Amino acid sequence: MEINGKTRTCGLIGYPVEHTLSPVIHNTLAGLTGHDLVYVPFPVEPGRIQDAVRGADALQILGLNVTVPYKSEVIACLQEVDTMAQNIGAVNTLVRTPGGYKGYNTDMEGLYRAMISEGIRIEGERILLLGAGGAARAVAHLCAMKGAEQVYMLNRTLDKAKQVAEEVNRVAGREVICPMLLQEYDKIPDGQYLAIQGTSVGLAPQDDKVVISDRAFYEKIHTGFDLIYNPWETRFMSLVRECGGRAYNGLKMLLYQGIIAYELWNDIRVPEEDTQIIYGKLQEYFGQIP
Repeated sequence: MEINGKTRTCGLIGYPVEHTLSPVIHNTLAGLTGHDLVYVPFPVEPGRIQDAVRGADALQILGLNVTVPYKSEVIACLQEVDTMAQNIGAVNTLVRTPGGYKGYNTDMEGLYRAMISEGIRIEGERILLLGAGGAARAVAHLCAMKGAEQVYMLNRTLDKAKQVAEEVNRVAGREVICPMLLQEYDKIPDGQYLAIQGTSVGLAPQDDKVVISDRAFYEKIHTGFDLIYNPWETRFMSLVRECGGRAYNGLKMLLYQGIIAYELWNDIRVPEEDTQIIYGKLQEYFGQIP
């Protein structure tokens, strides 16, 4: 593309940001949709997030993605926060408005679209959720909002899981999240479940790690979704498949959260055929043949 005086800028703020795949998503989208837009990563050193947001506003940067460690800290810098992001307590997308930036969380809607694209439903499902950290907390909110029947939240520490469960159940207005210790997985009622792996265990280079290794646990899973996308296949996914279930990684979640952010910045709906073109590029990055 030709960059000129009319080119609008979007980008990513976080620390570090060198590893990000977001420029692949957004710069490809700009080319496919014909928008005069360029997307670049901006490393923001600790303690400088407020400076970064003010500077971006002064420079009229159209929109920003926000990654670790600033997804919660950035909220105090914003003019307005979307209800879903407020409930989750994390923002990953900023949209410039006349009064400042409005914050959204596209991670969870991205996860939902990724699941829908694979024929996975949340509505009416019984779900096993591994973890109670930031990502798992957001997933718990999504599951409650989208009508899950029951979510068993398994975590190393019960107090953390209880805290998240109380918060989500209060917002949902029903007792949908059931907190449990990880080692209590054998107490989960018999049946077939959708399982979501919401911890960092198994992230490269520790590809062989898994939160629960007992095959009896995986025999309860009809579909497993790991939020991790590097490695391409985690040990969690392998165990789900070995026990007869379907398994997916988090790359489509990364893709769709970016798609939704792009839609917010440009007030459009990205065609699904464009989404698939970008997914093919991401697959190639990981050495997978589309």
